[in-house]
Amino acid sequence: MNRSVFADRKVLFAVATFCCLLWGSAYPAIKIGYELFAIAPGDLPGKLVFAGYRFLFAGLVLLVFAAFTGRGAALSLDRRTLGQVTLLGLSQTLLQYVFFYVGLAYTTGVKASIMNATGTFFSVLLAHLIYHNDRLSHHKVWGCLIGFAGVMVVNFTPDLLEFDFTLLGEGFVVIAAFVLSLASIYGKRVSQHLDSVVMTGYQLAIGGAALLVGGLAFGGQLTGFTVGSVLLLGYMVLLSAAAFTLWSLLLRANRVSTVAAFNFLVPIFGAALSAMFLGEAILEWKNAVALVLVCWGIWLVTREPAPAKG
Repeated sequence: MNRSVFADRKVLFAVATFCCLLWGSAYPAIKIGYELFAIAPGDLPGKLVFAGYRFLFAGLVLLVFAAFTGRGAALSLDRRTLGQVTLLGLSQTLLQYVFFYVGLAYTTGVKASIMNATGTFFSVLLAHLIYHNDRLSHHKVWGCLIGFAGVMVVNFTPDLLEFDFTLLGEGFVVIAAFVLSLASIYGKRVSQHLDSVVMTGYQLAIGGAALLVGGLAFGGQLTGFTVGSVLLLGYMVLLSAAAFTLWSLLLRANRVSTVAAFNFLVPIFGAALSAMFLGEAILEWKNAVALVLVCWGIWLVTREPAPAKG
């Protein structure tokens, strides 16, 4: 697909917003999935099996799609490219989601969606170190500081006397965001010589298979298959396939910091949908302040005009 299409500002905004809506919906969907499949908070092997099925099937859907849309030649990978997509799958899918799924089990969907916004700032900082045309500026530095301040606010108790942060909960979500930032930048490089649909399909399938094998090896299982739980799993498969592919196309055609800035929509969608489907509190003043600070920070990051391609 012509990458110039995804460099268009209107297309960038529409596609990035859609991706963030899908990822925001994953927060309540995962928690509902834990209930439907009877996965206890401490059942890490069960969480790995759940995630494994999601990403393995998402990857297979994309590879089948690639085969039926004239990308058959791209499905055959040489040893070097296979090694690259394997590394991408083990980092972006396996490692990231081990931290993410565990963290989400020990915090609320609202807090997790806001904590995950740290990935935006990690991406901006890493892009500065890697790309000569994506350097930090005065506005970007202030944007990162204000955004991190917003992340800190959401972890205080309402009376501001106690900092509510746990390693297994909020800490693991932040680690997952950092891993995703690193993997996304690496994925941008791989996508320069490999079709984005094929790349995403392989990395999701490889990472998903690793999650599934690891979960089963430690005694994990997935029970409680009903029409509702299967439909939920199917939705999560499709959201993963669509969001990761579209995001890869955006990263391929634009600067990392430009695309990453749209992640501010994920905590907004995640918080709103968690409140809607899980009944979690979204109207607490600290959540509102945190979201305002995060959005303000990313507005500063993207304030300076930037070329469409990086």
